[in-house]
Amino acid sequence: ALASRAGVAWCLAAAGVAAHSPHLAIGPLRLCAAYAVHVLLVCAVRALVIGRRRRVARAHPRSALVVGGTGDARRFAAAAVQHPEYGVLPVGIVGVPEQGGARTAGEAGLPVLTTTEEIHRAVIQNTVRDAVFLDDDPGLVTLFQQYGCTTWRVGGRHQDGPMGEHMWGYAWHRIVPLDERRGLTAKRALDIVLAAPALLLALPVLLLCALAVRLSDGPGILFRQERVGQHGRHFTLLKFRTLRPSDDTESATRWNVAGDRRMSAAGSFLRKSSLDELPQLWNVLRGDMSLVGPRPERPYFVAQFSKIHAGYAARHRMPVGLTGLAQVHGLRGDTSIEDRCRFDNHYIDHWSLWQDVCILLRTAAELVRPTGS
Repeated sequence: ALASRAGVAWCLAAAGVAAHSPHLAIGPLRLCAAYAVHVLLVCAVRALVIGRRRRVARAHPRSALVVGGTGDARRFAAAAVQHPEYGVLPVGIVGVPEQGGARTAGEAGLPVLTTTEEIHRAVIQNTVRDAVFLDDDPGLVTLFQQYGCTTWRVGGRHQDGPMGEHMWGYAWHRIVPLDERRGLTAKRALDIVLAAPALLLALPVLLLCALAVRLSDGPGILFRQERVGQHGRHFTLLKFRTLRPSDDTESATRWNVAGDRRMSAAGSFLRKSSLDELPQLWNVLRGDMSLVGPRPERPYFVAQFSKIHAGYAARHRMPVGLTGLAQVHGLRGDTSIEDRCRFDNHYIDHWSLWQDVCILLRTAAELVRPTGS
């Protein structure tokens, strides 16, 4: 498909050049050479991208529960374990034990979960992010989506065209509710329409903030940190640097509190005014985040909070945001995680585009009387 599309594109380009500027017409040999270089470059770039994705998947596998008949589920789980480059780490099987009352499946000893209580416990203890369905079960699909898990269907009928993804020969696709599909499209459109001009208008402020950080704290204006986004995907969040951690481990695992002595006057002002968050408009344009949604957290704390608070993982059903319902209710910085979790899930369960607009307006009003983030 790639070669055919490239061939058609180069033929059309050559025909267009020949029609408008005959003296610049591309000869057959040059056309073939350009076509070959194009295909080779695209293949090389794709190979690099796929290779990097698989290395990341191998290093950071996603815990998954496999739903289906125990025999089929066992075979799928075995394939996933043998091929870690796909980033799926089965931690249990949801189904009915085979004859004899066996409660484990396969040599790996994966537990077979047969009750809602067992599923709930496994999701929390293992920080499960994916549920892979080999059989249709709308009730369990809804349950796992309420937990904030990404749901996948192996085989079956795909309503949106051919399945392009596979795991070692198992074709699969993500199960996306129709209302979520429509809602996220509108939400993404709102993000682009508002974030693009906001980033342009904020350029003078961004430059002043960058200058203040440079003069106050020296080199290293931007702070880059790994955060967890929608469906547990990791991304690099951008902020203006307001303090310097001792090392990367501290940055990833230390909970920030107000009044840190390492924070300069410029850093304190940026944090209290929330101006340190402005670079995240670029994350919004990239699609890593939305303007409104649950605030993204570091992977270490996502794992910790998911074990303590049952609804924490469910926050990742929606794109993470620059601001959210919890933030406009004063839950910013070192505040109750349980309260934030409750507000975030309420926002997701009752989401509407109008609610996003109201939260953005309330956030703009809060900037007049900043309290810090």
